[in-house]
Amino acid sequence: MAIYDNIKEMEEEIIKCMKCGNCQAVCPVYKEILSESGVARGKIQLAARILKGQARFSHELYKKFDLCLQCQACTANCPCGVKAHKIITAARAELARQKLLPFAKKAAFDVIKKPVLFNLGLRLGSSFQGLAFRKNATGMSPRFPIGLEMRRVVPNLASRPLRSELPEVNKAPNSRRKVAFFTGCVTNYIYTNVGKAVVDVLNRNGVDVIIPKEQHCCGAPAAINGDIETGKAMAKSHVDIFSKLDVEAIITVCGTCGGTFEEKYVELLADDPVYAARAKAVAEKICDISEYLVDDLKVDFTKLGMVDMTFTYHEPCHIGRGMGLTRQPLEMLTKLPGVTYKAMREPNRCCGGAGSFSLTNYPVSYEILKKKLADVQGTASSVVVTGCGSCRMQIEDGLAQENMPHKVLHVIEVIQQAYQNGQ
Repeated sequence: MAIYDNIKEMEEEIIKCMKCGNCQAVCPVYKEILSESGVARGKIQLAARILKGQARFSHELYKKFDLCLQCQACTANCPCGVKAHKIITAARAELARQKLLPFAKKAAFDVIKKPVLFNLGLRLGSSFQGLAFRKNATGMSPRFPIGLEMRRVVPNLASRPLRSELPEVNKAPNSRRKVAFFTGCVTNYIYTNVGKAVVDVLNRNGVDVIIPKEQHCCGAPAAINGDIETGKAMAKSHVDIFSKLDVEAIITVCGTCGGTFEEKYVELLADDPVYAARAKAVAEKICDISEYLVDDLKVDFTKLGMVDMTFTYHEPCHIGRGMGLTRQPLEMLTKLPGVTYKAMREPNRCCGGAGSFSLTNYPVSYEILKKKLADVQGTASSVVVTGCGSCRMQIEDGLAQENMPHKVLHVIEVIQQAYQNGQ
């Protein structure tokens, strides 16, 4: 049985917790709400009650488990090695099976598992976004309540999705390698320049880039929030799509997407006789763009063009703690000629975005973000570089609301600038 199919599969993890409270020191949510239910230790004890059949299933109980960013700071700092973030996902799944998944989330997941409907909705959203949002200098804010905080600043949807702009096969002039590119939703529908930068940089290095047109959302929002059946369906779909490609790697530009392919798909499909081995084979090919450029292509970044930039780097939780890529992004960026790096005090502290968390828990999310913004302010940098589109949206929202002048870029956009400046 796959680990999220029954909370009993998490029993060994649950009983490993010694209730020491080390997680309190690193949990961004706990630091804001100062409640035991906000920290991993408290949630693990609630999960233990579910396991023993002692819990009273309710929407209030789901809300307690919803107060988690899945930033994995608790797991990374647990002296007993408890995988707290997985226990919390398993508890959410158990509550979802009890029909406690909030209606808005269930409705959203019903849409994202239907790629044609999801794509149509966002295309229409791009055409008519001006009706629901008013434009400002840095993005858009809601004209009226539509499930978003009225003060929130969000980026414009792209006029055309990335996968509609670029061909499925992007040949390099001097082809010597071939990869597939999983765009993810944020890159496909919002920050399309990030996807174009990926293709440009890889093509310059002799790498053909295949962008399967039938790819869709990775399914992380559904799986992380407990809708395991939707997560499994989307995992199977992508295993089918990417298994048939003769490529050496599958490139991602988002730690959540990369980690979902690399770990979640394997977990979700572990007991499936048809998909288990294929999911592992796909997972072994997953590479974040920084990992591929540094470790596989071994690009000499010191020989690229000058980039006159003073930047700080925000390490996304699912890139650093999730995929374990703490070295590669900075190795690329700091070797570029002309750059000046100003480190934050806590570059790997969660920004508070966490996908749907910032939608359902915006006040807490923003208080967490303010800590990140203060850290950014203290660096005397002008650019925030990160490797995740969701983090970028969150940070740009805060910068706009706090009237901070910083620009936010994805790591691959900076690398592309270096290539262009070296021409």
